[in-house]
Amino acid sequence: MVEQNAAWQALDAAHHLHPFVDNGALAREGARMVTRADGVYIWDAEGRKYLDAFAGLWCVNLGYGRSELAEAAARQMNELPYYNLFFKSSNVPAARLAQTLAELAPAHINHVFFTNSGSEANDTVFRMVRYFWALKGHPDKKVIIGRHNGYHGSTVAGASLGGMKPMHRQGGLPVSGVEHIRQPYWYDEGGDLSEDEFGLLAARALEEKILELGADNVAAFIAEPIQGAGGIIIPPSTYWPEIQRIVQKYDVLLVADEVICGFGRTGEWFGCDYFNIRADLMPIAKGLSSGYLPIGGVMVADHIAETLKQAGEEFSHGFTYSGHPVCAAVALENLRILKEERIIDQVRSQTAPYLQAQLQTLADHSLVGQVRGVGMLGAIELVADKRSRRRYDGNGRVGALCRDLALQQGLILRATGDTMLISPPLTITRDEINILVERARQALDATQTALESES
Repeated sequence: MVEQNAAWQALDAAHHLHPFVDNGALAREGARMVTRADGVYIWDAEGRKYLDAFAGLWCVNLGYGRSELAEAAARQMNELPYYNLFFKSSNVPAARLAQTLAELAPAHINHVFFTNSGSEANDTVFRMVRYFWALKGHPDKKVIIGRHNGYHGSTVAGASLGGMKPMHRQGGLPVSGVEHIRQPYWYDEGGDLSEDEFGLLAARALEEKILELGADNVAAFIAEPIQGAGGIIIPPSTYWPEIQRIVQKYDVLLVADEVICGFGRTGEWFGCDYFNIRADLMPIAKGLSSGYLPIGGVMVADHIAETLKQAGEEFSHGFTYSGHPVCAAVALENLRILKEERIIDQVRSQTAPYLQAQLQTLADHSLVGQVRGVGMLGAIELVADKRSRRRYDGNGRVGALCRDLALQQGLILRATGDTMLISPPLTITRDEINILVERARQALDATQTALESES
């Protein structure tokens, strides 16, 4: 088993360039070769078992090993494995999925444009927003405002809309026509303000930016209901109502990026439902198929969809695999299971409250400055001093240490800087939550011991 793993690692190192990693360092270290998964667990090629507290990459909402999804894919492959949506064509799974999504989305959103990922969904947003305003007779409304530390994918447009500085340093991003404002990160940036005071301050940064640029030049504001990759940043309760007031006042489209929050992650179908956000566009992906096959899209409000339909010309945008019939069939089955097994209801009323209560038991740890969460999302802030919220030196060194020590405990966490992120499958049980939290505490203890040995 060890010899086979080494051979696979060598093969991977010789030919495979990985995303978001130092590929030279990874080739020397050897990638973790994941070979199977079931429920909330994955196994590597050496037989080690890990509780996946990150649901793959925020996406395996149903958990691993749902044979119904594999069977749905097989049935569709045997009937129609592929055809495109070009040339005035469609397919039954794509049409049915569009209908199902319209039924689940807020009442004013009844159309979807299919993509293959969240990144492509946000590329579509970039083009659709500008095209919409041109059709409305406002071609100068082109600027899209995002947030510092927001994440909207890694394509050129997606990375530009996002506010991740390390991504912007590579490739001369962001592209022109994209601006950014502060994030609603009270713990890191709120200082002596109350959360409600800071929420208003952060929201009003949007109004200031619109006035600076001129409302006639601003097309849209894009933001995740809860910032995911940025550190599970949950806006104060005052934030979204103020954002809503501002976009309505200045006639700016509101894009709520639901790629992470969508399909039950917050205990509601969408983050917009949780925060009562009235969005014009909603990018979706990840939980749409529970990650079993790649599929994404943009949910489009009726007033935008009707404008596009009445344009009398092509919307010159799309992808070879838009509305792929097999991906759509799997997404339909995924949504059927979520609905019929009432999984999101169970998250809202049972498992999410239990997860959040158990995570709060970690707040007494000497390394932990704050524990926060919503639904099946949780964040643990690691700090050198609780009272002042002072971080450790080293730009994420302690978070990376904790992440690696968690792996030794059989637990997969994600580290954003020195913030530990948790996003387990929606199907996680109370017993599995207990294991998750126990192993997280063990990882925190091991991190504390390692830091003490340095001094």
